[in-house]
Amino acid sequence: METDKITREEIHVKFRVAKEKITTDSGKQIEATAPVIISASRSTDIPAFYTKWFFNRLAKGYCVWYNPFNRKPMYVSFRHCKVVVFWTKNPEPILPYLYKLDERGIHYYFQVTLNDYVREGFEPNVPSVEKRIETFCKLSEQIGHERVIWRFDPLVITPDITPRILLNRIWKIGNRLKGYTDKLVFSFVDVKAYRKVQNNLIKETHCFTKENVETAELNEAQRLEIVEGLAKLRDVWKAEGWNLTLATCAEEIDLEDYGIEHNRCIDGELMERVFGEDKELVYYLHTGKLPEPDLFGEIPPIPIERKNLKDKGQRKICGCMVSKDIGMYDTCLHFCVYCYANTSRECVLRNKARHSDNNESLIK
Repeated sequence: METDKITREEIHVKFRVAKEKITTDSGKQIEATAPVIISASRSTDIPAFYTKWFFNRLAKGYCVWYNPFNRKPMYVSFRHCKVVVFWTKNPEPILPYLYKLDERGIHYYFQVTLNDYVREGFEPNVPSVEKRIETFCKLSEQIGHERVIWRFDPLVITPDITPRILLNRIWKIGNRLKGYTDKLVFSFVDVKAYRKVQNNLIKETHCFTKENVETAELNEAQRLEIVEGLAKLRDVWKAEGWNLTLATCAEEIDLEDYGIEHNRCIDGELMERVFGEDKELVYYLHTGKLPEPDLFGEIPPIPIERKNLKDKGQRKICGCMVSKDIGMYDTCLHFCVYCYANTSRECVLRNKARHSDNNESLIK
């Protein structure tokens, strides 16, 4: 992509998100985008590694996001923020700070990835499975099970991990999460499309060589075995009183016959169901704009029909509604070998050295 061309992210912000003037830390007057929904973040694990930075910026009222293609800064105001969607593998560092969002009347929920690739070393800098289960349950008890989504993501096959072994690991974790979540989201790893993922799988693990690295992707038969197995696990759990929804993330495959839906990680229906008492938010979820109260402080009637608010900055098969992500690539210290958001461990460490909790952006 040429660096002087506008990106899809910039297009979707231009037409979907309000603008406002802000005063920066240095005293400059800058025009900022003011999203209603913030994603924190698809690109890095803010709760695990950058909690203090996030709440420092929340207190300041804005942060800076850099376009990964042309390095242009975008100022993001928190003034109109109604919801933050957190993505994490370790929410423990953020738990003591969540009350600050409650005090501001900002809603939030979590996408928590809880995999078991310990033997393979795919996620070298995450806590133990036991510790992550404990933290997942603690978060669920603190904010409610409907606001904590379990992700076993992505599904990866190795010469030693068969679909049956993978299903067994999901079964063991699931048995510990009964009642602590309502949904399990999964996806199949993409290896062939990402050369940096191939390089990391070869370089950082003992499982793959240049000759067999593409076999990390599940073939059609392996995918079918996983899907059928997950449906059976769900049915067993349902018989035990746990109604767990299964959903795929950004997968084209239609699994309706198995009762498996396409997920919306930034999910307007979930927000309306859980945060429905916030009428301004509900109005936005139906119209794409915040309401303007009349002289008596009353907001306009909420339309029954929903406007299509799909995030055009995401892939076509992504079901997410519009939001603004404030994370940055090459900053996540989990060092997961299948991650498309990190180029290499060395690149992440260089960027980490440029981070300060007092910066406007994650890295200068």
